[in-house]
Amino acid sequence: MTEALPGPPTGPPTVRYEVSERVGTITLNRPEARNALSSALRQELSAVMARADADPEVDVVILTGADPAFCAGLDLKELGAPGSRLADTGLGGPWAPISKPIIGAVNGVAITGGFEVALNCDFLVASQRARFADTHARVGVMPGWGLTVLLAEAVGVRRARQLSYTGNFLNATNALAWGLVNHVVEHEELLGFCRRLAADIVGNDQPGVARMKATYDAVTAVSPAEGWQVEHRMGRQWAAERMDLTQVEARRQAIVERGRAQL
Repeated sequence: MTEALPGPPTGPPTVRYEVSERVGTITLNRPEARNALSSALRQELSAVMARADADPEVDVVILTGADPAFCAGLDLKELGAPGSRLADTGLGGPWAPISKPIIGAVNGVAITGGFEVALNCDFLVASQRARFADTHARVGVMPGWGLTVLLAEAVGVRRARQLSYTGNFLNATNALAWGLVNHVVEHEELLGFCRRLAADIVGNDQPGVARMKATYDAVTAVSPAEGWQVEHRMGRQWAAERMDLTQVEARRQAIVERGRAQL
Protein backbone atom coordinates (compact mmCIF):
# COMPACT_ATOMS: atom_id res chain seq x y z
CA MET A 1 0.00 0.00 0.00
CA THR A 2 1.36 3.39 -0.99
CA GLU A 3 -0.26 6.65 0.00
CA ALA A 4 0.61 10.28 -0.57
CA LEU A 5 -0.62 12.55 2.16
CA PRO A 6 -2.50 15.62 0.94
CA GLY A 7 -0.09 18.37 0.02
CA PRO A 8 -0.54 22.10 -0.49
CA PRO A 9 -3.39 22.92 -2.87
CA THR A 10 -1.02 24.13 -5.62
CA GLY A 11 1.75 21.57 -5.32
CA PRO A 12 2.57 17.88 -5.05
CA PRO A 13 2.42 16.01 -1.76
CA THR A 14 5.44 16.71 0.42
CA VAL A 15 5.37 13.37 2.27
CA ARG A 16 4.88 9.85 0.91
CA TYR A 17 3.76 6.94 3.09
CA GLU A 18 4.10 3.30 2.04
CA VAL A 19 3.26 0.20 4.07
CA SER A 20 4.64 -3.22 3.16
CA GLU A 21 5.26 -6.31 5.31
CA ARG A 22 4.52 -4.38 8.51
CA VAL A 23 7.08 -1.68 7.71
CA GLY A 24 5.97 1.89 7.13
CA THR A 25 8.29 3.89 4.88
CA ILE A 26 7.99 7.66 5.14
CA THR A 27 9.67 9.70 2.40
CA LEU A 28 10.23 13.45 2.53
CA ASN A 29 9.19 14.53 -0.94
CA ARG A 30 10.47 17.96 -1.93
CA PRO A 31 13.44 16.81 -4.04
CA GLU A 32 13.59 20.09 -5.97
CA ALA A 33 14.25 21.85 -2.62
CA ARG A 34 16.40 19.05 -1.18
CA ASN A 35 13.46 18.17 1.07
CA ALA A 36 13.77 21.44 2.97
CA LEU A 37 11.39 21.73 5.89
CA SER A 38 8.63 24.05 4.75
CA SER A 39 5.66 24.63 7.04
CA ALA A 40 3.62 22.20 4.96
CA LEU A 41 6.24 19.47 5.08
CA ARG A 42 6.70 19.85 8.84
CA GLN A 43 2.98 19.54 9.43
CA GLU A 44 2.65 16.53 7.17
CA LEU A 45 5.68 14.79 8.66
CA SER A 46 4.25 15.17 12.15
CA ALA A 47 0.88 13.92 10.95
CA VAL A 48 2.22 10.88 9.11
CA MET A 49 4.41 9.87 12.06
CA ALA A 50 1.31 9.91 14.26
CA ARG A 51 -0.52 7.94 11.59
CA ALA A 52 2.21 5.31 11.41
CA ASP A 53 2.25 5.03 15.20
CA ALA A 54 -1.50 4.36 15.19
CA ASP A 55 -1.43 2.04 12.15
CA PRO A 56 -2.12 -1.56 13.24
CA GLU A 57 -0.37 -2.78 10.07
CA VAL A 58 2.95 -1.13 11.00
CA ASP A 59 5.56 -2.34 13.51
CA VAL A 60 8.61 -0.38 12.30
CA VAL A 61 9.08 2.96 10.53
CA ILE A 62 11.79 3.84 8.00
CA LEU A 63 12.32 7.56 7.38
CA THR A 64 14.16 8.70 4.26
CA GLY A 65 14.23 11.48 1.68
CA ALA A 66 13.57 11.64 -2.04
CA ASP A 67 16.94 11.80 -3.80
CA PRO A 68 19.24 13.65 -3.94
CA ALA A 69 18.93 14.70 -0.28
CA PHE A 70 17.70 13.44 3.06
CA CYS A 71 16.76 16.90 4.34
CA ALA A 72 18.43 20.27 3.88
CA GLY A 73 16.89 21.73 7.04
CA LEU A 74 14.43 24.58 7.43
CA ASP A 75 13.34 26.21 4.18
CA LEU A 76 15.50 29.35 4.35
CA LYS A 77 13.42 31.17 1.73
CA GLU A 78 10.33 30.71 3.86
CA LEU A 79 12.25 31.40 7.06
CA GLY A 80 13.48 34.73 5.73
CA ALA A 81 10.06 35.87 4.52
CA PRO A 82 8.31 38.67 6.44
CA GLY A 83 6.13 37.32 9.24
CA SER A 84 7.58 33.81 9.01
CA ARG A 85 6.97 31.55 12.03
CA LEU A 86 9.07 28.74 10.60
CA ALA A 87 11.79 29.20 13.23
CA ASP A 88 9.27 28.37 15.97
CA THR A 89 10.22 24.69 16.17
CA GLY A 90 8.40 23.98 19.42
CA LEU A 91 9.70 21.65 22.10
CA GLY A 92 10.06 17.91 21.96
CA GLY A 93 11.26 17.16 18.45
CA PRO A 94 10.00 17.25 14.86
CA TRP A 95 7.13 14.87 15.75
CA ALA A 96 5.37 13.73 18.89
CA PRO A 97 6.98 10.68 20.55
CA ILE A 98 5.91 7.41 18.97
CA SER A 99 6.02 3.89 20.35
CA LYS A 100 7.51 2.20 17.27
CA PRO A 101 11.19 2.06 16.24
CA ILE A 102 12.28 4.57 13.61
CA ILE A 103 15.20 3.70 11.31
CA GLY A 104 16.68 6.73 9.58
CA ALA A 105 17.79 5.89 6.03
CA VAL A 106 20.05 8.86 5.25
CA ASN A 107 20.36 8.97 1.47
CA GLY A 108 22.06 12.35 1.06
CA VAL A 109 22.72 15.57 2.94
CA ALA A 110 21.17 16.00 6.39
CA ILE A 111 21.72 19.62 7.35
CA THR A 112 20.78 21.62 10.48
CA GLY A 113 17.05 20.95 11.02
CA GLY A 114 17.40 17.95 8.71
CA PHE A 115 20.27 16.74 10.89
CA GLU A 116 17.94 17.06 13.89
CA VAL A 117 15.28 15.05 12.05
CA ALA A 118 17.85 12.28 11.54
CA LEU A 119 19.00 12.41 15.16
CA ASN A 120 15.43 11.91 16.36
CA CYS A 121 15.39 8.47 14.72
CA ASP A 122 16.28 5.47 16.90
CA PHE A 123 19.33 4.70 14.77
CA LEU A 124 20.74 5.62 11.38
CA VAL A 125 21.93 3.81 8.27
CA ALA A 126 23.75 5.96 5.73
CA SER A 127 24.26 5.81 2.02
CA GLN A 128 27.79 6.54 0.87
CA ARG A 129 26.34 9.82 -0.41
CA ALA A 130 25.24 10.93 3.07
CA ARG A 131 26.69 14.11 4.52
CA PHE A 132 25.85 15.69 7.87
CA ALA A 133 26.22 19.31 8.98
CA ASP A 134 24.98 21.53 11.78
CA THR A 135 24.86 25.01 10.28
CA HIS A 136 22.70 26.68 12.94
CA ALA A 137 25.57 29.04 13.82
CA ARG A 138 26.15 29.91 10.16
CA VAL A 139 22.51 30.88 9.68
CA GLY A 140 22.15 32.62 13.03
CA VAL A 141 19.37 30.42 14.46
CA MET A 142 19.43 28.02 17.38
CA PRO A 143 18.40 24.34 17.50
CA GLY A 144 15.06 23.40 19.02
CA TRP A 145 14.67 19.69 18.30
CA GLY A 146 17.32 18.37 20.66
CA LEU A 147 20.45 18.65 18.55
CA THR A 148 22.73 19.69 21.42
CA VAL A 149 21.45 16.71 23.42
CA LEU A 150 21.21 14.03 20.73
CA LEU A 151 24.37 14.89 18.78
CA ALA A 152 26.49 14.88 21.94
CA GLU A 153 24.90 11.58 22.92
CA ALA A 154 25.77 10.11 19.51
CA VAL A 155 29.35 11.31 18.94
CA GLY A 156 30.51 12.75 22.26
CA VAL A 157 30.31 16.33 23.41
CA ARG A 158 33.69 17.47 22.02
CA ARG A 159 33.00 16.20 18.52
CA ALA A 160 29.48 17.61 18.72
CA ARG A 161 30.88 21.01 19.65
CA GLN A 162 33.30 20.89 16.74
CA LEU A 163 30.48 20.15 14.30
CA SER A 164 28.25 22.90 15.70
CA TYR A 165 30.92 25.58 16.06
CA THR A 166 32.41 25.09 12.58
CA GLY A 167 29.30 24.12 10.62
CA ASN A 168 31.53 21.81 8.59
CA PHE A 169 30.27 18.67 6.85
CA LEU A 170 30.86 15.15 8.14
CA ASN A 171 30.97 12.47 5.46
CA ALA A 172 29.48 9.00 5.78
CA THR A 173 32.79 7.27 6.47
CA ASN A 174 33.63 9.57 9.36
CA ALA A 175 30.05 9.47 10.61
CA LEU A 176 30.46 5.71 10.95
CA ALA A 177 33.81 6.06 12.70
CA TRP A 178 32.35 8.63 15.11
CA GLY A 179 29.36 6.45 15.97
CA LEU A 180 26.74 8.71 14.41
CA VAL A 181 25.53 6.01 12.01
CA ASN A 182 25.39 2.25 12.49
CA HIS A 183 26.14 1.24 8.89
CA VAL A 184 27.28 2.77 5.60
CA VAL A 185 26.06 1.00 2.46
CA GLU A 186 26.01 1.53 -1.29
CA HIS A 187 23.41 4.11 -2.22
CA GLU A 188 21.30 1.68 -4.23
CA GLU A 189 21.28 -0.78 -1.31
CA LEU A 190 20.15 1.68 1.36
CA LEU A 191 16.43 0.98 1.53
CA GLY A 192 16.86 -2.76 1.02
CA PHE A 193 19.38 -2.90 3.86
CA CYS A 194 17.06 -0.91 6.14
CA ARG A 195 14.12 -3.12 5.26
CA ARG A 196 16.10 -6.21 6.22
CA LEU A 197 16.88 -4.65 9.60
CA ALA A 198 13.22 -3.71 9.93
CA ALA A 199 12.22 -7.32 9.16
CA ASP A 200 14.47 -8.47 12.01
CA ILE A 201 12.55 -6.15 14.33
CA VAL A 202 9.17 -7.23 12.93
CA GLY A 203 10.07 -10.84 13.74
CA ASN A 204 10.31 -10.08 17.45
CA ASP A 205 7.60 -9.86 20.11
CA GLN A 206 6.11 -6.42 19.40
CA PRO A 207 4.98 -5.58 22.95
CA GLY A 208 8.54 -6.46 23.99
CA VAL A 209 10.02 -4.19 21.31
CA ALA A 210 7.73 -1.34 22.38
CA ARG A 211 8.72 -1.79 26.02
CA MET A 212 12.41 -1.93 25.08
CA LYS A 213 12.07 1.32 23.12
CA ALA A 214 10.23 2.95 26.01
CA THR A 215 12.93 1.79 28.41
CA TYR A 216 15.75 3.18 26.26
CA ASP A 217 13.86 6.46 25.90
CA ALA A 218 13.35 6.71 29.65
CA VAL A 219 16.92 5.76 30.59
CA THR A 220 18.65 8.04 28.08
CA ALA A 221 16.38 10.96 28.99
CA VAL A 222 17.33 10.99 32.66
CA SER A 223 20.38 13.22 32.23
CA PRO A 224 19.66 14.95 28.88
CA ALA A 225 16.11 15.92 29.85
CA GLU A 226 17.26 19.17 31.42
CA GLY A 227 19.40 19.76 28.33
CA TRP A 228 16.28 19.87 26.17
CA GLN A 229 14.79 22.52 28.48
CA VAL A 230 17.99 24.56 28.44
CA GLU A 231 18.27 24.38 24.64
CA HIS A 232 14.64 25.43 24.23
CA ARG A 233 14.96 28.33 26.67
CA MET A 234 18.17 29.64 25.14
CA GLY A 235 16.85 29.26 21.60
CA ARG A 236 13.71 31.21 22.47
CA GLN A 237 15.79 33.92 24.08
CA TRP A 238 18.00 34.15 20.99
CA ALA A 239 14.98 34.37 18.69
CA ALA A 240 13.46 37.14 20.78
CA GLU A 241 16.59 39.19 21.32
CA ARG A 242 19.11 38.50 18.58
CA MET A 243 17.74 36.71 15.52
CA ASP A 244 17.10 39.02 12.56
CA LEU A 245 15.03 37.19 9.94
CA THR A 246 15.84 39.87 7.39
CA GLN A 247 19.46 38.71 7.52
CA VAL A 248 18.58 35.04 6.97
CA GLU A 249 17.75 35.54 3.29
CA ALA A 250 20.88 37.67 2.88
CA ARG A 251 23.01 34.84 4.22
CA ARG A 252 21.21 32.10 2.33
CA GLN A 253 23.15 32.13 -0.93
CA ALA A 254 26.52 32.29 0.81
CA ILE A 255 25.52 29.35 3.00
CA VAL A 256 24.45 27.34 -0.04
CA GLU A 257 27.68 28.05 -1.91
CA ARG A 258 29.85 27.23 1.08
CA GLY A 259 28.01 23.97 1.59
CA ARG A 260 28.36 23.01 -2.08
CA ALA A 261 32.11 23.60 -1.89
CA GLN A 262 32.36 21.02 0.93
CA LEU A 263 30.31 18.27 -0.71
